[in-house]
Amino acid sequence: MSEDTKQPGSEEPTQPGVSDAEASGTPPPSAIPPAGTLAGADAEKASMVEQAKARVAAVKDSLATDAAAAGAPKPPVKKKDEGPKPTDAADHPLVKKLKAEFGDVVGDAVEFIGQLSVNVDAARIVEICDFLKSDPDTSFNYLSDLTCVHWPRTPAPFEMVYNLFSIDANERVRLKARIKESVDSVTGVWPSANWLEREVFDLFGVRFNNHPDLRRLLLPPDWEGYPLRKDYPLEFVENAWTERHLPEMTDVQKEQLHQRRAYGLEILSVPQERMMREIFIGGKEVMPKDK
Repeated sequence: MSEDTKQPGSEEPTQPGVSDAEASGTPPPSAIPPAGTLAGADAEKASMVEQAKARVAAVKDSLATDAAAAGAPKPPVKKKDEGPKPTDAADHPLVKKLKAEFGDVVGDAVEFIGQLSVNVDAARIVEICDFLKSDPDTSFNYLSDLTCVHWPRTPAPFEMVYNLFSIDANERVRLKARIKESVDSVTGVWPSANWLEREVFDLFGVRFNNHPDLRRLLLPPDWEGYPLRKDYPLEFVENAWTERHLPEMTDVQKEQLHQRRAYGLEILSVPQERMMREIFIGGKEVMPKDK
């Protein structure tokens, strides 16, 4: 085994042309970039950021160009103006005439888009209607409609509405009267009120005093309830009329019927349901014809 004859402090000679810094792995001062200069991966990142900024700027310029070509931006949508509202019609000539004739019987009056509505006392409705029909200036000789509105949970739950029209003067007026259960019939003033009052009686249950033939008009005579009242149920109801006049159905048919109604498939009716159209059962005339 050979002895190590290397003396301390003695080093092997370096290769010619290689500096001490290169030989030791430390970069020379000339290889270090100046301050503020990026190198390597940092330079690549900076380049990508600059490219992204350039793309964003190009998109903004494109949008600005398109907006300039399309013209100025549209102004914001203006809110719709409020519609017309009812106004007090106490100074209307017809209202003044009614108040001069009947006094406190005539109540408030409003006008809405040219339609005059006057609240009157139901106890004098026949006199007021007769006065308006025989008025020489504006003879309201045509009863265009007679209907009712139900206001439940009020002292006078029914509001009678009379729409009058003057054929000669081409004017209209609406009379409103609040009642509890009954009111005098105006068939003596306008015979055409006959069926109109029967319809109100049939669907609302309002009774008209002195009516020549007050009976149901649309529903069978033995029908229970008044469908246009607010407290009348909206869903299908089983009452005495259906039990008396509709054919018996088995439990299976009833279950099928409930399922169809639950899914809104009333049109898929079975023969027993279609027999409802045939009002005559066993030769009995359920709803007698008007004489």
